[in-house]
Amino acid sequence: MKIRLIILMALASCTPPKEYKYGLTPTNVQQYQEQVQKNPEMELVDLEKAIPGLELDIRYATTNNFTGEVIYNLAKAYARKPVAEALALVQADLKEQGLELKIHDGYRPYSATVKFYEVYGDTTFVASPYQGSRHNRGCAIDLTVINSETKQELNMPTPYDSFQEEAFPDFPLEDQEAVANREMLIAAMEKRGFKVYDSEWWHFDFVGWEKFDVMDIDFEELTK
Repeated sequence: MKIRLIILMALASCTPPKEYKYGLTPTNVQQYQEQVQKNPEMELVDLEKAIPGLELDIRYATTNNFTGEVIYNLAKAYARKPVAEALALVQADLKEQGLELKIHDGYRPYSATVKFYEVYGDTTFVASPYQGSRHNRGCAIDLTVINSETKQELNMPTPYDSFQEEAFPDFPLEDQEAVANREMLIAAMEKRGFKVYDSEWWHFDFVGWEKFDVMDIDFEELTK
C-alpha cells in the first residue's frame, strides 16, 4: 500500500493541475489517497465488490442519458465506505421482501457535474458547479428497486433522470402502485441513514455528507 501511494504521489506531482472556472477546486487523487491513509472511512468503495450480486445500470457510461453522450469510460459505481456499508444493509432488508436494488450512479467526478450543468443548466435537476454535488463527495446514490427473481424494475413515478415534476418525491400521483413503491423505497433508505432529494425520487443523500470533500477523480484512477 505504501509503495502504491508513493507511485501515485509521484505521478500526481508530474501532472499539471486542472483548471476550474467555477471557483471550486476539488480534491485530486493524491489528496484523496492521503486522506484515506489518515481516515479509512474516506475510502471510495467499489459497490459491486462491497455488495456481491448488486445490479448496475450505469447510464452515464452509455449514451442512454440526458446528455446523449458517454460521460464515464467505465461502468462503475463507488461510494464512501460508510455509505457502502449502509447500502448493503438496505439491500439485505429488501431481499427479505424478494426485492433488490439497481444502481444507476454513485460517486461522480466533479468534471461530470460541470458537464451536466453546461448541458442543462437548471439546478433543480443538476447540481451547481459552484458548490459541487453530494455525488462528487461519494455520498449520493441514484437507484431503483427490482424484483429479485425477474430482475424487472418496480413501477415508479417516472423513469430515471426525468426532468418532470412527477419526479418530485412528494408529487401527488394518480398511480397508487407507483406511490406505494416510491414510499417503500424512501422508507427503506431512510431506515439506514439516507434522505431522498427534493426533486428526484431516485436520488438519496447519505446523512453526514458534509464531512466529505468534493472530488474530481476519474474511475480509471480509482481502479489503479
